[in-house]
Amino acid sequence: MADLSIEFAGIKAPNPFWLASAPPTDKAYNVIRAFEAGWGGVVWKTLGEDPAAVNVSSRYSAHYGPNREVLGMNNIELITDRSLEINLREITQVKKDWPDRALVVSLMVPCEEASWKAILPLVEATGADGIELNFGCPHGMPERGMGAAVGQVPEYVEQVTRWCKQHCSLPVIVKLTPNITDIRHSARAAFRGGADAVSLINTINSITSVDLERMVALPIVGDQSTHGGYCGSAVKPIALNMVAEIARDPQTRGLPICGIGGIGSWRDAAEFIALGSGAVQVCTAAMLHGFRIVEDMKDGLSRWMDSQGYARISDFSGLAVSHTTDWKNLDINYQVIAHIDEQACIGCGRCHIACEDTSHQAIASIAEPDGTHRYEVIEEECVGCNLCQITCPVEDCIEMQVQDTGKPFLDWTHDPRNPYRESL
Repeated sequence: MADLSIEFAGIKAPNPFWLASAPPTDKAYNVIRAFEAGWGGVVWKTLGEDPAAVNVSSRYSAHYGPNREVLGMNNIELITDRSLEINLREITQVKKDWPDRALVVSLMVPCEEASWKAILPLVEATGADGIELNFGCPHGMPERGMGAAVGQVPEYVEQVTRWCKQHCSLPVIVKLTPNITDIRHSARAAFRGGADAVSLINTINSITSVDLERMVALPIVGDQSTHGGYCGSAVKPIALNMVAEIARDPQTRGLPICGIGGIGSWRDAAEFIALGSGAVQVCTAAMLHGFRIVEDMKDGLSRWMDSQGYARISDFSGLAVSHTTDWKNLDINYQVIAHIDEQACIGCGRCHIACEDTSHQAIASIAEPDGTHRYEVIEEECVGCNLCQITCPVEDCIEMQVQDTGKPFLDWTHDPRNPYRESL
């Protein structure tokens, strides 16, 4: 089997699957259960100054698919509501008992050097492997000048990161907020401040649903609610893009990335790694299905790596980055056309309806003598948009076939039809 062990920002772990800073890592009991299940590391739920934060009830809500599948979760929970002393004592013991696992401590204190200088030596004394700066919490803490209030200002990100590097010898991982226009600015600021790595994404500002009887958004506290942090499989596409943006940015080249956001399977993890992540963090999937999901994650990733000839994680980490570019660099002359496998087609007509109503009228509905319909691609009308393939309920029934156009590579920066090409 492939070797899943990693060294991320100087932190060693038996596998790249870590639990993110969240309810699953709130106390020693949970963390020990996670390590027993096989997780390679954890980021302990965010510590702050005493007195501890006060949480409300209720705290979670969800966005469901048509079969009540949880597509995403929203939470309004704050950092740990347990005392700093209890957390530090438990971290010390867990690290002593599980020396081979990565144990990173998430931190959030006021944006003042004295506050960071005070808490850092206490965390370092636990024997923890590193710290993660929580610059992303989108609810509760920004009103107090912490969390996203820091992460949305690159100057603050750089400043606090530099304080932590000055007053702590542990690796410093900066957790970035997605609630920002361009994630690269925050990553660059962390890099300038001396960060050993970044992790992303933290949760996204959200309201998942509204109780139309009570006229209150969920989750409900009394007769009020507030926006929370969105997580789960629905945020994965956003997270993948932001990871890729940092990985291909020349100004942060070489900065280790820990991928977070909607990871629930080995394939999700492999995609994050392919786009530049050296480790990944999981939360929502574990909350929905329990800690033992890591067994399938490890087994699946190992088997896939074996099938591809990858001996270790670093063999394919970042391989997809060089194939990710700006739109202006894409080949305008590249062409694909849909092809329907009539043997696999079940005759539902979804491809025809989608194309006829909303796209390019490139799929014909042909009536058969027995009253059924056959669907056929009108090649001269097909632009290769993929919509028919996406709507088809049968996997591999519709294939996008590459066409030989006889035309050379041409991107928008060199297209004579582009009036701005000389300035690009």
